[in-house]
Amino acid sequence: MARYAQSERRLLADLLLAVGPDAPTLCQGWTTRDLAAHLVMRERRPDAAAGILLGPLRGHSERVREALAARSYPELVGMVRAAPWWSPVSNPLADAAANTLEFFIHHEDVRRGQPGWRPRELPREQQEALWRRARGTARLALRRVRAAVRIQAPGYGRRRPAAAATRYGWWGRRASWRSS
Repeated sequence: MARYAQSERRLLADLLLAVGPDAPTLCQGWTTRDLAAHLVMRERRPDAAAGILLGPLRGHSERVREALAARSYPELVGMVRAAPWWSPVSNPLADAAANTLEFFIHHEDVRRGQPGWRPRELPREQQEALWRRARGTARLALRRVRAAVRIQAPGYGRRRPAAAATRYGWWGRRASWRSS
């Protein structure tokens, strides 16, 4: 089985070092230092990572992320590169599920934030792995959207995730997770 989470992690860490701590990203308001601190917090501080999803913990999450961002940049990137074995999201059992999409997206956030970036060609197997993860993540990511949403990838299909907030369509009929 391919280890796309690890390869994207390595590529992202290499790119973070190459562009430096103050390079722009596609994450609004964040530099590469901020993004690296987010990734370290997510893996190494479960108490703070909960604030990514839980509003009441966002303040704690942001304080921890800012404290991590104050570390030396090479140390921070080293922590991105080498995940702790004990982390709930990066241990060998959870790594593919939790990190394949996360590291791909954030690698692209840094790549596309740089002048002159170009699309990269991904192996078909990696594209398939990303589509599987995107389909599985859509329900959680779109849980508060109150409109019908369809995600699609040319050549891979379409999905309509029925998140909690979108479970009932415009006419009050129950929607479902459909594949087309």
